[in-house]
Amino acid sequence: MSSSTTVGDVQAVQAAIDAVSEAWAAGDAEAFISHYASEATAVLPGFALLSRAVIRTAMAAAFAGQLRGTRRVHQLQSVRFLDDTTAIVITRSATVPATDPAPPADTW
Repeated sequence: MSSSTTVGDVQAVQAAIDAVSEAWAAGDAEAFISHYASEATAVLPGFALLSRAVIRTAMAAAFAGQLRGTRRVHQLQSVRFLDDTTAIVITRSATVPATDPAPPADTW
């Protein structure tokens, strides 16, 4: 963290991750992308979604299909603030069935 970054800043990042995770569990693409900037990019294994609109479309389809009944589990690894409104956030994340309390050990 920079000298001007506070614990509250990191907590705000965690709150955004938690809100996106709750939207995932609800299968709500609109709520999922509500924390994304219009020019956001989501980088995933093997491909990238290059705008908020593309992310919304892809997630709505995924929530209706292969991601239905799943949730995301995240462990915050690091937060680096570039300025007062921009952060680079690295998480360790896994997709699990909604009924599973945690990902299997081999998922991490």
